[in-house]
Amino acid sequence: MKAAWYSSNGSAREVLVVGDIPTPEPAAGQVRVRLHASGVNPSDVKSRAKRPPAWAQVVPHSDGAGVIDKVGPGVARQPGERVWIWNGQWQRPLGTAAQFIVLPSQQAVPLPDSVSFEEGACLGIPALTAIEAIRLAGDLAQQTVLVTGAGSTVGLYITQLAVRAGARVIGTASKGPRSQHAIAAGAAEIVDYRNEPVAERVKSLTGGRGVDVIIDMDFSTTAALLAEQVLKPHGRLVCYGSNVPGPQLVDFRALLWGSLELKYFLVYDLAPQAREHGLATLGDLLNRGALKHSIAGTFSLADIAAAHECVEAGDRIGTTIVTFDA
Repeated sequence: MKAAWYSSNGSAREVLVVGDIPTPEPAAGQVRVRLHASGVNPSDVKSRAKRPPAWAQVVPHSDGAGVIDKVGPGVARQPGERVWIWNGQWQRPLGTAAQFIVLPSQQAVPLPDSVSFEEGACLGIPALTAIEAIRLAGDLAQQTVLVTGAGSTVGLYITQLAVRAGARVIGTASKGPRSQHAIAAGAAEIVDYRNEPVAERVKSLTGGRGVDVIIDMDFSTTAALLAEQVLKPHGRLVCYGSNVPGPQLVDFRALLWGSLELKYFLVYDLAPQAREHGLATLGDLLNRGALKHSIAGTFSLADIAAAHECVEAGDRIGTTIVTFDA
């Protein structure tokens, strides 16, 4: 089968190779999916650039969508079923940047006919992250929520879901297309974090009270906002990422005197009940056509280096997709 892989860290054009590798066969409890689309996420490009490979060859990408073409022993699934993939390359060498992938049956989730394969390749990381963030945020009816990175791929999903739950969303986003997309997703106000003092602007928009909830993509910058009382007393911060992964300075007095609650999660490693909730919630949203998706661009497998560069540029809106020839 055709696939892309890397064996060492480096730039996309230096280390990504496109060629032929053996087509995998499903074992007991597994299915094989012929992929039509593979989603490229920031974690994929960061791993290729900086995380030393744990295997001789790594076929990247965790998200994808396609059709089951073969099942292993003991699997009650049918070839021809449209599916989307989660955790395709989590703790394993062979991800979705290939024509076929073999993985446990439960990681191939039914995809409604109304959802394209390209849209299905947006779901595993971005949509499930948004759903878990909303779950941890609690009851959002009549709450004011600060969504950092509201114009990002995950932020667009979070904004939609928070508004659907009855929240007023204040989003941070750069001025221009990202702000416009966040507003289209339902954000009531946008703070241009590059040109406005975020804490001052948020407090102005909330009458000095601060927001009830922060859903955060970058704790390395948001941590400093807590000391500025952007989050109101007894408020909750739900965080799923940080641009600086090392230790962060947090004002303990702000946490203590504000009785603030901090929650963190890793979408790859959700607890079973949280995973079940996410899959069920997402399935319902997809079946009802209640979720809007955003595609930043599509690239052929031969152009996978350009797809990685698109993600690394940082100005895309939506998920970058790699597609495969029929």
